[in-house]
Amino acid sequence: MSSITRFILDRASEPRLEQPAPPVAVVDQAFQCASRAPDHALLRPWRYLVVEGGGLAALGKLFAACCPPEASEKEQERARNAPLRAPMVIVGVASPRPHPKVPEAEQVMSAAVGMSFISLALNEAGFGTMWRTGPVAYHSSLHEGLGLEPGESVVGFLYTGTVASKKPQVPRPEPRDYVARWEAPDRIMPWQE
Repeated sequence: MSSITRFILDRASEPRLEQPAPPVAVVDQAFQCASRAPDHALLRPWRYLVVEGGGLAALGKLFAACCPPEASEKEQERARNAPLRAPMVIVGVASPRPHPKVPEAEQVMSAAVGMSFISLALNEAGFGTMWRTGPVAYHSSLHEGLGLEPGESVVGFLYTGTVASKKPQVPRPEPRDYVARWEAPDRIMPWQE
């Protein structure tokens, strides 16, 4: 088994993160990895926002503003404190561009793969990550507060920092539980006639 395969198999989300955050050089290298995501027609349909320091509290205020009107003060406080669970949050933004051969969904998936590559690169550098979304990721007030353009969307919030304490291993499913072999049907399909 290659070291890359072993590394991916050992990957885990780490919810307990603390200072220090990854340094600029490590984050920049992670963004270089993100740019290697599959990208049909080289549209670069992504961008990223790095939030740390006082920006985390500001992001928390945005999260709280996205709570439904019936949310309790405790729920609003939880939303306000959410970004403070890590010293850095990287916001992945899908930024699709009109293209006759590349549908928007494919471009959003490209942005999501880029987020995954960032996570793996940060893990390889010794930092923990936790990819989160939730209803706030889809809220128009959050999009406006982050300065998203029309048509852009959040693919996730990647919390990152130093792992405070490792969590127990999560059981992983066996491939036989979610993989099937597809075989062409015996009958002729309309498109084959």
